[in-house]
Amino acid sequence: MTISEKIARGGFADPVFAAQTVFRAVMDAMARPGAVHGVSTDVRPPSPLNATAAAVALTLADADTPLWLGAELARSDAVRGWLSFHTAVPFAEFISHAGFAIVANPANVQPLSGFALGTQEYPDRSTTIIMQVETLTSGAPMTLSGPGIKGSRTIAPHPMPGHFKTQWRDINGHYPRGVDLVLASENAIACLPRTTRIGEREV
Repeated sequence: MTISEKIARGGFADPVFAAQTVFRAVMDAMARPGAVHGVSTDVRPPSPLNATAAAVALTLADADTPLWLGAELARSDAVRGWLSFHTAVPFAEFISHAGFAIVANPANVQPLSGFALGTQEYPDRSTTIIMQVETLTSGAPMTLSGPGIKGSRTIAPHPMPGHFKTQWRDINGHYPRGVDLVLASENAIACLPRTTRIGEREV
């Protein structure tokens, strides 16, 4: 299959219904931070973009919102072409200009504070980061608290950016500025909106 064929194929079979379904999953996951939500999708993006991250991108990205790609994705002409063909999204050269970002290798991502954090007047002018992970349940546990969480909730994604807890706590200090995070495994998502706090694991 040529690159052109890969680009044109593999989108939502039923774009309206599929986008509505994924959008509801993302909204539910944002409302219940750290809760794992299954995502069933028929999209077939080029590697190394996984299907769940691709489905979220197809649902949220559009021609008015710059998208930044992590190095592994940006190197792939097929990935860039596929996303452009199916969403008409423009690509951001710098992470600070991104409305959305997709990261295929969290361990190599730039410091989260470099993404757009919004402003005090317009905190929504920030980056929503779609971060591909291998698992949401078998990594190092993190104890979450905040709006949408009764008491606390534990999530265990892997891999994650280096010193992630410290980075996240530092960004929390800028609230209402910040970033929102969608963790995308092969068949599920979990979200960490900027209102979520990460504490120490309870014994």
